[in-house]
Amino acid sequence: MNSKVSRRGFTLVELLVVIAIIGVLVGLLLPAVQAAREAARRMQCGNNMKQLGLALHNYHSAYNRLPQHGGGTAHVAGGPDNVLMLSVLVPMTPFIEQQAFWEQISNPFVATNGNTYPAMGPAPWDTGYDPWRTTVGTFRCPSDPTVPTAGQFGMNNYAACIGDGINWTDRGGINDNGTPGNPQAADQFLRGVFKTRRATAFRDILDGLSNTIMMGEICTDAGNREIIGQPVFIGDGAVFTNPTTAACTTNAIDPQRPQFYLPTAELQDGRADQWNRGHRWMCALGMYTMINTIRPPNKESCQSHNTDGREGTYTAASRHQGGCHILLGDGAVRFITDSIESGNQEAYIDQPGVESPYGVWGALGTAAMRETLDAEAF
Repeated sequence: MNSKVSRRGFTLVELLVVIAIIGVLVGLLLPAVQAAREAARRMQCGNNMKQLGLALHNYHSAYNRLPQHGGGTAHVAGGPDNVLMLSVLVPMTPFIEQQAFWEQISNPFVATNGNTYPAMGPAPWDTGYDPWRTTVGTFRCPSDPTVPTAGQFGMNNYAACIGDGINWTDRGGINDNGTPGNPQAADQFLRGVFKTRRATAFRDILDGLSNTIMMGEICTDAGNREIIGQPVFIGDGAVFTNPTTAACTTNAIDPQRPQFYLPTAELQDGRADQWNRGHRWMCALGMYTMINTIRPPNKESCQSHNTDGREGTYTAASRHQGGCHILLGDGAVRFITDSIESGNQEAYIDQPGVESPYGVWGALGTAAMRETLDAEAF
């Protein structure tokens, strides 16, 4: 007598239940996976900034000074030069294991377009020079998704801290040809570790290396009118005397979506992409490689006029949740929250030597104003 073994498969209902359970599990696990990925990106971003801190200290050990923000070759009539417009990131390249790249810049270079460029390269708006179109990985935060399109300049997410001033931060009172313009007037406002077109050293940081910001994180512009990615242009000098003037804030920011500008706010839309925040790693102008400690992290940036070469508030920002990284003078990297105490946001620095009116955030940006900071405050 033959015995038959009964084989029972899944019913349709059971299969649907299993699929539903798997879907629920994926739904529960996906946010955790995404959070873990962002945590890894944030850690890598902090590690990049630590590498920049080591580079600054190694540079100082080699030359007894910090690399200059606003360096390069001075303007000479009829001669090729870069108008003292190279950012602090350029001389740091050999100290972040980019020696071969640095040698391309520091020696005469024949570009792919056939042009021959002098040592230290052309002005940072010449797209024909290959090194300026190169993106250095250490200068990019992995949480920032923006990438340059073909033929555009290399990008960056780390910028020099110029303190808590606005005026004179574009050229530091030094003319394009390297002669003094009005450096005495500029000294009142150049209160950070880096002073445009000036040489600085650790001995100038009287507030203490552990209490002073050297660099901060910035976001590149993604072309979507986010306040963290673009400065708004206000067409006058109101920002010089009130960093929160209505032209920069209530008249420019969408009240329904406060992370974005209003459609009527004047931004870089319609202009060349190279004019956007973080879109030229080699250029010393504020739009690209500066922060000042006036507006707290992830607030709007605001320029006095509609050109990339003007003064303004250049805010530290990131795509990490709740804050951004800063690099202190002792090489430590800290994550500063958006809610850091930032004092009187309508104040104006109208005389030399005053302590920063912008609270703990402003005091962290100044190098020699002798403010007292509690380590627990940041």
